[in-house]
Amino acid sequence: MSNPAFVTKLPPFTLLDEPLLAFSPSDSAQVDVHPLRGLVNFGPYSKGSFGGYTSRIRIATVGPESAFKRRGELMRSLRETHRPSDRSEYVPEYPGFETLFHVTLEAAPREAHIRWPDLLHLLPGDGDSQARLFLAMEAALRRLDAVRNEFDVVLVHFPDSWNPATRGKFFDAHDALKALGAKYNIPTQVLNDRAFTFAHKASLAWRLATALYVKAAGTPWKLAPLKGVPTDTAYIGLAYALRGDPRDAHYVTCCSQVFDMDGGGMQFVAFEARDPVADVAEARRNPFLSRDDMRAVLARSLELYQGRNGGNLPKRMVLHKTTAFKDGEIEGAFDALSGVPEIECIEISSASCWRGVWLIKSGQRTPPTRPSSYPVPRGTMVVRSGNSALIWVAGNAPEVSTKGDYYQGKKSIPRPLQLIRHAGSGPLELSAHEALALTKMDWNNDALYDPVPVSIRYSQKLARTIANVPDLPRNVYPYRLFM
Repeated sequence: MSNPAFVTKLPPFTLLDEPLLAFSPSDSAQVDVHPLRGLVNFGPYSKGSFGGYTSRIRIATVGPESAFKRRGELMRSLRETHRPSDRSEYVPEYPGFETLFHVTLEAAPREAHIRWPDLLHLLPGDGDSQARLFLAMEAALRRLDAVRNEFDVVLVHFPDSWNPATRGKFFDAHDALKALGAKYNIPTQVLNDRAFTFAHKASLAWRLATALYVKAAGTPWKLAPLKGVPTDTAYIGLAYALRGDPRDAHYVTCCSQVFDMDGGGMQFVAFEARDPVADVAEARRNPFLSRDDMRAVLARSLELYQGRNGGNLPKRMVLHKTTAFKDGEIEGAFDALSGVPEIECIEISSASCWRGVWLIKSGQRTPPTRPSSYPVPRGTMVVRSGNSALIWVAGNAPEVSTKGDYYQGKKSIPRPLQLIRHAGSGPLELSAHEALALTKMDWNNDALYDPVPVSIRYSQKLARTIANVPDLPRNVYPYRLFM
């Protein structure tokens, strides 16, 4: 009779290396595991190409009249140095925008600054406050479009006193602004009052400066080559969002392309499912595409990839989504990608019920181990079966700390991502390492990693925007318009 304790043991864990970030397209030595430290030491990835066509980033502004000077002061503060006052073991000193990105940060000319009245009911137009706000945003971007050559990014300020109007059951001012920005091809940065009073100036400067640089078409970093990842690998993230009343189960999907194995080339296909939903209850629980819809959206995605790569096909395509792949979806994927030698369909779920505690030597005979003060290391992987594994993307990352250990957020016991491979072959360690690396490609914050890979996070953002703004044209968009 077998020993129950023995048969229930988990398999040995694997500790994956922290993925490196690249800060130069030509010098392989300009790499670091820490995004901010890498920027300080090497400058941004696009420092050569970006500075070649412009030496400045010009900021336009939109917002209430009374906060016009505060918006200007905030932009000027990004030119200054700031010492970190929070997360000092992780956040380096902010050296100033020009020193960091090798371009200047400037205010756009006067005609690119629009001042709204301080009170919502004084905005022009008819209807309730939400309708007036939408009309004001549309008028502002239409006016800025007429002077598009005078600025690079628009700073849009929604004061806290306007909160009742900025978000409602069927309206989200942030998403509506991003959709309008996509219409006019104008990148926007949303501000609330907290930006003016946030106590940790270095952290604020890092986040806002990096976001502005990316929205102006800069590239702060990319992924350095991952050992074992075949060249010409491409990643596609699928996300679904319900529109209107969830009981109707009418959903849209968007497809985010992280085209290159270095995490670059991000564009979106905004796509709406055409086939009717046969099982409404199942669609609410686990939204999915029909075989025809999956074939259509991936064919469009493949066309974009070929357009960026001289008509060549990728040698390997990895599809990510947060829910299980249905048989029809897998069949549609193989229909559309029939010319791609390797295809993997990976379900990445953050709703795992697993937890882990890192045990260290106690220095005593009994008990020989004790729980560590820090969680399991980031990159810890446990194979559960031939097609599933757990990967801790949140965890201890001592390589990025000046004090030894570092746990981002410093709260709770982290749960791992659960990876389930529905199609494809090869070592699960490779799929897990790719997911781990892609958590470092969210340029919209200063953190070491995002809780999910960028292939998932970015497509979720666009899916939500499409759901909240039904008239957004079904088109192809660069991600920077939705950051």
